[in-house]
Amino acid sequence: MSRFLVTGANGFIGRHLVSTLGQRGFPVVQTVRTHAGTGESTGGIFVVGDVGPGTTWDSALNRVNVVVHLAARVHVLNDSAPDPLHEFRAANVAGTERLARSAAAKGVRRFVYLSSAGVNGPRSGVQAFTEQDSPRPYDAYTVSKWEAEEALRAIAGETGLDVVILRPPLVYGPDNPGNFLRLLGLISSGWPLPLSALNNRRSLIFVGNLVDAIIHCALDPAAAGQTYLVKDGEDVSTPELIRRLAALMELPPRLVYFPPFLLHWAAKMAGKTPDLDRLMGSFIVDDSKIRVTLGWRPPYSLASGLRETIAWYRRKQRNVVATQ
Repeated sequence: MSRFLVTGANGFIGRHLVSTLGQRGFPVVQTVRTHAGTGESTGGIFVVGDVGPGTTWDSALNRVNVVVHLAARVHVLNDSAPDPLHEFRAANVAGTERLARSAAAKGVRRFVYLSSAGVNGPRSGVQAFTEQDSPRPYDAYTVSKWEAEEALRAIAGETGLDVVILRPPLVYGPDNPGNFLRLLGLISSGWPLPLSALNNRRSLIFVGNLVDAIIHCALDPAAAGQTYLVKDGEDVSTPELIRRLAALMELPPRLVYFPPFLLHWAAKMAGKTPDLDRLMGSFIVDDSKIRVTLGWRPPYSLASGLRETIAWYRRKQRNVVATQ
């Protein structure tokens, strides 16, 4: 049976992956920055600190067959680093290269790397992104993810390590942080949302679907050397997503019409143009490659993924009220 090493095991995706692997009977070694939030493991927990070019992996890699590398420096709001790209490269490029070379030296068979669909570009337009498109990383984070992919391909060529790269769009689900959690807060607050005029399409992926895809890529021999875009089975516009989430919360969506050109002007005045562009634009991916080559199908529909997410969010809100 394959023995997994999961980096970033106490993060949002890592916790779900470790739990699912445990349920399926796989031994799991976890590496974490700190001990906080780690789950039960049949393989052990190793605290490695910040991932970078000097991280020591040897003990964690003993008897491991599969590495799933989730740990990364992610988007940082109001990043105060004097050179953000340098910091992203240290963690996401040099850190990934260090782990992959250590894994190859230890005889690891398969290395699954969680990249980002943002490597393809900030917006897809009406034509969905595919794995064959020329990459267009657009910020320090996505540049570092693309460079890490390139480094892994080089290491695979040098060492024979089986590398599989997954590029998910926005990931949501119970315990989700970041933009999706902020959207839930906005809907819950009852504030009017001036987004009803948007006519875009967005690909998302429920964390349970992403975890299932990761495990498929870790175990299927046909995945070796491949790059895959993944998503839920249905794309949705931003207004429709808000309507669905509000309905699950048993709240009115409070979508109001606001001319898109005025939204762009307001965003420009607030210095938020890139954020608005990503919200208003279409970002769709074509996941037919993983469906055809691996026979993978997302086990959760968009509707069921949103339902599980809102059930978690409502429990979270009740707990907050109960402690006040």
